[in-house]
Formats: sequence, C-alpha cells, structure tokens
Amino acid sequence: MRSLNVGLVVFGLLVLLAYMCLFTVRQDEIAIRFQFGEIIDSNYDPGLHFKLPAPVNTVVKFDKRLQTLDAEPERFLTSEKKNVQVDYFIQWRIADPKRFFTAVSGDVARANQRLDQIIKDSLRSEFGRREIKEVVSGDRSQIMQNLLTTAKAEAPLLGIEVFDVRIKRIDLPAEVSESVFARMRAERERVARDFRSRGLEAAERIRADADRERTVILAEAYRDAEATRGEGDAKAADAYASAYGKDAEFFRFYRSLSAYRGSFGDNNDILVLQPKDSEFFKYFNAMK
Repeated sequence: MRSLNVGLVVFGLLVLLAYMCLFTVRQDEIAIRFQFGEIIDSNYDPGLHFKLPAPVNTVVKFDKRLQTLDAEPERFLTSEKKNVQVDYFIQWRIADPKRFFTAVSGDVARANQRLDQIIKDSLRSEFGRREIKEVVSGDRSQIMQNLLTTAKAEAPLLGIEVFDVRIKRIDLPAEVSESVFARMRAERERVARDFRSRGLEAAERIRADADRERTVILAEAYRDAEATRGEGDAKAADAYASAYGKDAEFFRFYRSLSAYRGSFGDNNDILVLQPKDSEFFKYFNAMK
C-alpha cells in the first residue's frame, strides 16, 4: 500500500513536471519563449515543445491568423476645405513576433491603434490634395493603393504585415452633397452642350457638302441633257433635210397636215383667214 502511494506521488510529480516543462503550439498560433524576461526563441513549428519551468522560461502565444481592423468612420478635409466622412477597414497579421512584442507589447488592440493612426495620417494627406468630385468619382482606387503602399512600408516597424486597406464608403455631409451634385450636374450639362454644338457643326458641314454635290450633279446632268438634246436636234434636222431633199412636195404636204392637226384639234377653235389667197389652205384649194 505504501509503495502504491509512493508510485502515485511520483506519477503526480512527473505529470506536474511535464506540465511545467512542455508546451504546445497550434497551427493558428505563434509562440515566443522568454528566459528571465528576455526573448530567446520565436521560431516554433506547430506541435509539442520543451521549456524549463517558470520563472526560468515563460511562453507567450499570439494568434497568427488574419486580423481585421474595422475602423470607426472618420471625417477628413478635402482641398476645398469640405468635410467627407470615410469608412474603411484594414487586414493584417503578425509577421515578426519579436518585433511585435517589442513594439506593442504583444497587444493586438495597441497594434490596431498604431496602425489606425498610420492610415488616418495617410488619408488626411490623400484627401487634402484632392477635390470632392475626384474623391467621390474617380480617384478611390488610387487612394486605396496609396494607403496600402504606405501601410506596407510602416507596418514592419510594428512586426506586422498589412494585406489590404479598403475604403467602404465615402459620405458627404448634407450641406455639401447638394453643392457637389449641382456642380456635377453643371459639368455634365456643359459636356452635353459641347457635344450638341459639335454635332450641329458636323450636321451643317454634311448638309452643305450634300447641297454642293446636289448642285454639281444637277448642273452636270443639265449639261449632258442639253448636249444630248442638241445632238438629237441635229440628227433630226439632218433627217428632215434628207427627207425634204428626196421629195420636197411630199414634205410640204406632210407639214401642212401636221399644221391642220394642230390648228383644228378642238371643236371650239376658230381660225380667221382668207381661204382663196391663204397659203395655209393651199392643199384644200388644190382638191377642187
């Protein structure tokens, strides 16, 4: 019985010694081992590790997963001295545990505070050299890229690595919104007027070119028509002359018939002549 008690005591001492001398590191953790308050190791893989009992060795563990700092919306002044309210967030994680512990005592809240101040200073600089319309419409991506570049440069001093900086919203105070929208409307209207005036100018130019081409085409067509008509009249005159030369009397008779047809086309036509002496009724008189 006594040997059993001794065995239990020894087993308990061994368990206590193992508890004091062994520690585990999970996949999502980073561990730092101290010896009398001085950092001696921070490069631990996940698993079971040995240390001397406290107070010789102590171990501090940190979460190495991605951290998100969702900052409170903050007001910043633009180059026009107008306020805008910016809502943003930052994603980071511990990269150098020794530096992290030295810079912020391993306190995540303090690291968030320091990182938030870096981003606010950078935002103040970015917004201070831009107008509201640039901030709201076109330059947001460039601003975020500049913020990320600044944060990546400053973060190693805190022992952390910044992965992303995002602006979620940029809100305008009520007194600023209407003036900004009015200015944007005026700008759009100016652009629209410019497009309309250029369109009218192009339309007038096209219309003038079309009128000029129409005039040229009509003139050329009239010229060609007159030339063709002249050629036809010349051929007709030649034909008449040739026919007249073959039988002059028949030609005179045919012309007289054409004149009769033209003169007596309507029953109401009246012609006052002296039939006996008139050349017009030559062929009628010849029939007696």
